Amino acid sequence: MKFKYFKMLVLLLAAVLIILPAGQAFAAKPIVLGCPLSTAFLYGWAAERGFRLAVEEINAKGGVNVKGEMRPFAVEVIDTRDLEPGVPVSDALLAVEKLILDKKADFILGGPIRSEAALAAMPLLSKYQKVSILTSGVLTPKYHAMVAEQYDKFKYCFRIHGEAVNLVGEMFANFTELKEKYGFNNLFIIAQDVSHARGAAETMKNVAIKKGWNVTGVEIYPTGATDFSMGLLKAKQTDSQIINIWMDMPESAILLKQWYDMKIPALPFGSTLAAAEQPGFWKATDGKGEFALCNVVNAGNAPSEATPWTMKFYNAYAKKWGVEPEGLGSSSSYMAVYVLRDAIERAGSLDSDKVVAELEKTDVAGVYGRLRFDPKSHQVIPSTDPKEGAVGSILQWQNGKRIVVYPKSIAKGSIQLPPWMKTGK
Repeated sequence: MKFKYFKMLVLLLAAVLIILPAGQAFAAKPIVLGCPLSTAFLYGWAAERGFRLAVEEINAKGGVNVKGEMRPFAVEVIDTRDLEPGVPVSDALLAVEKLILDKKADFILGGPIRSEAALAAMPLLSKYQKVSILTSGVLTPKYHAMVAEQYDKFKYCFRIHGEAVNLVGEMFANFTELKEKYGFNNLFIIAQDVSHARGAAETMKNVAIKKGWNVTGVEIYPTGATDFSMGLLKAKQTDSQIINIWMDMPESAILLKQWYDMKIPALPFGSTLAAAEQPGFWKATDGKGEFALCNVVNAGNAPSEATPWTMKFYNAYAKKWGVEPEGLGSSSSYMAVYVLRDAIERAGSLDSDKVVAELEKTDVAGVYGRLRFDPKSHQVIPSTDPKEGAVGSILQWQNGKRIVVYPKSIAKGSIQLPPWMKTGK
């Protein structure tokens, strides 16, 4: 009787091995990507979607070749809640540590999203020697400055998307063009009361003054604010022609609706403007998003032909998630997985120091251009030419569509002014 049961067990196991594809019966241990993200906000959920799309594609082709062994990626996401008003930075740090200790993450990708939380997490990453690639949020230049200043301590920290100083440069390239074309010279600044936005607003103000612009005012709003009428009225009363906006909170949609309803004669130009980045913004504002501009930081987050890979990613994202790439965090998170895979395969190991060395050698033609890291600061190298570096993308809402207007190398149109605006020329 025992022999009969044993024989049946052997036949059952043989059947399982026949049914399952080769290698699936005893799958290789996954490489765990720990993703600390503020999942209730654009910069969190778009990043997660980018990660999962890339992981699905890579695993479908066999996974990651680690010194001859094919291993799949696995994604572990924890909600840091760091973009929510009033949530302490310590909560984000606990999320990162949980990914490392409980979820056994081999690498950290994505966030924390808020600059304050990402900066606070750097010593934690150093403590556990975990390679991290920031892909969303975190625009503060202090991040890569700390890597350069204390390389031995923070060498595990990388950022694959743009940062505030570069964004300021991109904005002024457009402001200069508007000044030459229309005679604009009055700039009003509105910012959210968070580290990167306050710092960027101050930088924008100082650079503008040096460049001969008249800064007519700076208004700072707390996270979660829902009425921006006083700031908009000040912009109107001071004859401002451009309103530069630094906000990653969803309530920025209210700001733009108020701007439209009040017919403020100044062009709303977001450096970070989360609400206007999303494909659903037009419908959500009943078309009152017309003429709003925003910087989505990397190409691929709005339609363009930056590289042969751009629209391939764009269409794959839209097919999988039922929505076009939504803004900062989409294309950068997707590319971070591919860049990490290549570094692991070149290193032939998951060893952090070996992977750091290979990440520093990265030279990949990706969704938003040529991707390389500065070997001292680990900041992705930017450019306005996708053949030379990571290319940004500024879009304007025109007739219900997100039209890329900058840089010229990938632009699909030019900036339009609302009919109620007067020009100086």
